[in-house]
Amino acid sequence: MTRGSLSLRIDLPRGRIGPGKIALLEAIGREGSISAGGRALGMSYRRAWELVDALNRLLGTAVVEAAPGGHRGGGASLTEAGRKLVADYRAIEKAAQRAASRRLTALVGRAGK
Repeated sequence: MTRGSLSLRIDLPRGRIGPGKIALLEAIGREGSISAGGRALGMSYRRAWELVDALNRLLGTAVVEAAPGGHRGGGASLTEAGRKLVADYRAIEKAAQRAASRRLTALVGRAGK
């Protein structure tokens, strides 16, 4: 039997943080650029930048540090604030999954009948 899972969205007074934005930050960290991170998730550079900008405004600080292009090709990496956001979100997500595990399993069992 397949086990259920949660999809977590955190609503804050000035915006939302959810699985898509966190996945984008993880992809940017892994791929080394905003455009490559966006491409890895099937989104345009413009959409990826809009999501990064929304997170920057939400937190009041940069979550991604971009290096200008040129002969080295530029790139991007997560700032300390970006890394902390991903870690906090994943910790909250894990705690919520643990707390809901028994009820999710029961719900999956009932839905499978």
